[in-house]
Amino acid sequence: MPIYHQLGNIPAKRHTQFRKPEAAGAGLYYEEVFGTIGFEGMSSLLYHVARPTQVKSLLSPYDVTPKIASGNSLMMRKLIGFNILPESDYLDSRVPLLVNRDLTIGLAAPRHSLTRYFYKNADADELLFVHRGSGRLRTSFGSIPFQYGDYVVIPRGVIYQIDFDTEDNRLFYLESHSPIYTPRRYRNHFGQLMEQSPFCERDYILPRNLETHDEKGDFLVKIKKQNTMHPVIYATHPFDVVGWDGYNYPWAFSIHNFEPITGRVHQPPPVHQTFQTDAFVVCSFCPRMYDYHPLAIPAPYNHSNIDSDEVLYYVDGDFMSRNDIAQGHITLHPGGIPHGPHPGAYERSIGKKETQELAVMVDTFRPLMVTEAAMGIDDGKYYQSWLEP
Repeated sequence: MPIYHQLGNIPAKRHTQFRKPEAAGAGLYYEEVFGTIGFEGMSSLLYHVARPTQVKSLLSPYDVTPKIASGNSLMMRKLIGFNILPESDYLDSRVPLLVNRDLTIGLAAPRHSLTRYFYKNADADELLFVHRGSGRLRTSFGSIPFQYGDYVVIPRGVIYQIDFDTEDNRLFYLESHSPIYTPRRYRNHFGQLMEQSPFCERDYILPRNLETHDEKGDFLVKIKKQNTMHPVIYATHPFDVVGWDGYNYPWAFSIHNFEPITGRVHQPPPVHQTFQTDAFVVCSFCPRMYDYHPLAIPAPYNHSNIDSDEVLYYVDGDFMSRNDIAQGHITLHPGGIPHGPHPGAYERSIGKKETQELAVMVDTFRPLMVTEAAMGIDDGKYYQSWLEP
């Protein structure tokens, strides 16, 4: 949930005449309301050099529906994420692994920047977690620099490109059909993050360096809608905004700025919550001090997750409750069957003072389906890893 932000030049009063200077050919700038949930959700007002509605041609759409391999299973899985091979093209590199009607969870390993075309997800907010690589997200709202450990939130409908600094890039991504917000319990009734929140607005990475292109030509924008990619040719450059203000825009936040909440005994996973939607939550497991009760067991207790599927993406460090886990692994613990620490993890955690683990967790409120791509990187034996030696 970003704060009010403004870049560039805007008129003193919204919905009024905003004229170009004589040197720019006079005439009007074109106002656009960019919002969600009708006119009740967060919105921004953008001012374009050209009408943002000028479509020259529609090319042939193509299907991008994930191929489902398993739609109903209690099998716990471990996916070897770094087995996803790099691809040159940004969209081709995105591999959906776990899906339901609310979201898509996937991995991407793009080698090259997204510069040959523009991309817009018309259906879903996107959350990109940067595991490897750095660069900047470029949008009509300005650019956002990113690096290892950053969450990048891209609201639905934002047209963007991405510049990567190197070819070694790894992203864990979500596509959410519900808006992605900060947790409600962290905010007061004004929307400000409260003192007990594990992060605050000062930690946000907001758009900067507004680009304003006054260009005509053929600009390819690939628009994803209802599992179909629609290539659209626009007559003017999508990044032609001279100014904007509001609350609905892309932003970023570093997992390294999440301040863990700890206690005398083991704290439940909601203390790690970082984002929420109507359909799932995202949590950040970060380096932290362990529980300090003299008889504390730092490893988590066994948990019967009846109401949700749990997905964990392992980023770095030694994840204290698991055996044989490495960077880039994804575990799926489906609802309906309990899970907990691996054999030995419960005992060896006793007396430990801290953990250096770094992981992203997604808890969904509806069951997830497993794609064919996910089956191709499943180790096939994770569900048996709780058996006693």
